[in-house]
Amino acid sequence: MDPLFWPSETNTFRRFTPESLAAIEERIANKKKKEQVKVKEKNKEQGVEEDKLTPQLDLKICKTLPSLYGDIPEELVGEPLEDFDPYYSDHKTFMVLNKRRTIFRFTATHALLIFGPFNPVRKKAIKILIHS
Repeated sequence: MDPLFWPSETNTFRRFTPESLAAIEERIANKKKKEQVKVKEKNKEQGVEEDKLTPQLDLKICKTLPSLYGDIPEELVGEPLEDFDPYYSDHKTFMVLNKRRTIFRFTATHALLIFGPFNPVRKKAIKILIHS
């Protein structure tokens, strides 16, 4: 991989916030609009299929975070973070890293139709789940 495309340590680890969730929802809405336009154009003409994103193999769930992403700040261990993988940029998910740099991914939708992604009970449950 070209070093120019490696993530920089300064903006790699960002907390997952309500603003992050709003940005994801906006990307999902934009993607749906683009797909609708493509369907209309496709009906008029047969086009070439475009390449679809796939999840990065080194950022799979339960794998160790590669060292090229840098060290995890202590205050962000066990905290919800924005996902690094471009595949998940338009999915309502966030990732959590434990002390061993293991990747855990969770959905940002309501759990049990009650607990939103920023609910304190859900945050505690996630910390218990990822504890080594």
